Amino acid sequence: MSAYILGVDVGTTSVKAVLLETGSRLVAATQALPTTSDIIDHSGLKAKEQDTGRIIDTLNRCMGLLPRDKLQHVRSIGVSGQMHGVLFWKAKSGCDWSKRDFFTARDTSQLITWQDGRCSSDFLSSLAKPDSHLSVATGFGCVTILWFMRHRPEFLEEYTAAGTIQDYVVSMLCGLDGCVMTPQNAASWGFFNTSTNQWNIDILKGAGFPLHLLPRCVPSGGLAGQTCSDWHGIPAGTPVGAALGDFQCSVYSCMSARTDAVLNISTSAQLTFAMPGDFKPPDSPQPACSISYFPYYDSYLAVAASLNGGNVLATFVGMLTAWMKELGVELSDSCLYEKLIGCALRQETTDLRVSPTILGERHDPLSLAQVTNISTTNLSLGHVTRALCRGIIDNITSMMPAELLQQAGVSRIVGSGSAIARNEVLRQEVEKAFPLPVVYGQDADSAVGVAMVLCDLMNES
Repeated sequence: MSAYILGVDVGTTSVKAVLLETGSRLVAATQALPTTSDIIDHSGLKAKEQDTGRIIDTLNRCMGLLPRDKLQHVRSIGVSGQMHGVLFWKAKSGCDWSKRDFFTARDTSQLITWQDGRCSSDFLSSLAKPDSHLSVATGFGCVTILWFMRHRPEFLEEYTAAGTIQDYVVSMLCGLDGCVMTPQNAASWGFFNTSTNQWNIDILKGAGFPLHLLPRCVPSGGLAGQTCSDWHGIPAGTPVGAALGDFQCSVYSCMSARTDAVLNISTSAQLTFAMPGDFKPPDSPQPACSISYFPYYDSYLAVAASLNGGNVLATFVGMLTAWMKELGVELSDSCLYEKLIGCALRQETTDLRVSPTILGERHDPLSLAQVTNISTTNLSLGHVTRALCRGIIDNITSMMPAELLQQAGVSRIVGSGSAIARNEVLRQEVEKAFPLPVVYGQDADSAVGVAMVLCDLMNES
């Protein structure tokens, strides 16, 4: 009987699960479900939160769709997920295992995601500068915790642990008393030095940060523990890897050579290439620079990380749906999306210009979206959708130009992520934007990637 690695990705909009055969590294089964977990913000704080219970329910449904006979032969579990965000829980009662062989969420906060906007520019400028090459931004875990310490300290008092959503899943699977976190996720929280793999303890302590909420750091690719109970047919005692970042796992699944650059467009968008093994990042943050350096496994990735990707298209579709509803016309988002893509495919070029940065960018938060060069001849849905797709690609290439990729020795672009996989117009615009060959990876890239990491580690040992 074959043995398998389970890879799980808890993303911003969906949960994905993949079974990878240990020997061949072939995908034996895969499932993906939308979480529909967003919570409508009525606070006026630009809060962006998701329902933790609904995310875990989606994870359970996704796992329940995988073949149980294969789950019984899982040798290890890898978990990745959306970075930067923070979830709080009570370590002793963060979940409920009473429902047979799966857990449900209990005694947790909502997930405050990477899209959270409650930390204003004034708040961010009031914080001490981190001892790190990475800047901090609203939506970063440590920054969010500092916001709560200043504005709602009582909220934090009932919780004893904190981590990303993927760290929470790993902690519950292993029955851990606290939270362990890899440098990939720790760097995404801010106030973490990737050269020493240490939190900025003194800086955070001086800012009044509740240090007991800082996770314990373990190496990327290392184990967090073993399953404390049978889980959807996977035996108790199965090794569980410490949670990894969805971005790094996505890259791992499709960067087959160091001369590849990966363009991932899912909810957000990233363009990245691998730095040489001896690369050392700058000593201090460069907040106005559009390129960051994220810890990978044994090196760093140069990354243009845009806040504006598939979420821009989703906002456009949602806007049109709301307008039509006001006009008395009902059409589902999926049906409308399909029609928009069809219109844009028939409209091969446009002189309409859309700058799609509805969320700003971390290096330029005040640069919001614009539509220019509007005329009476380019107002069709085909023109607008084509311009919007091109704008998403133009924005990411403005952050990391093709010339820079070529100077770094990049010889091809690997496209990945759900937005690219489902949108032929985006793929066309990618191919126009780069003077390099373009190939495409898999949709379930982060889930595949985290399974591949564990598979490769098992083969090495």
